[in-house]
Amino acid sequence: MANFDVNAARAQRQEAAGRTWSFGIDDETFDLPTELTRATAKAMQKLDDNDVDGLLSLLMGKEQFARFAKHEITLQDIAAVLNAYGKETGLGLGED
Repeated sequence: MANFDVNAARAQRQEAAGRTWSFGIDDETFDLPTELTRATAKAMQKLDDNDVDGLLSLLMGKEQFARFAKHEITLQDIAAVLNAYGKETGLGLGED
């Protein structure tokens, strides 16, 4: 028997955090995943370090990102969202 059960650990994390992390702009809510797949991580590696739209589109999905892109939002707003997201999910996105 294995010393560490990945499925059990994943279930605990998802129970504690949920499957998505949400933030709001104006009257809309947007969801980001609380866990990233290896495929998503690989796709993130291919993005330019300054490709904020590419990162958000990858995390949100095309349909949700299209709604998000209609909002007037600053880079500072996005940095604040990514910092909060990183702190609450442990993913570390947007941190200095």
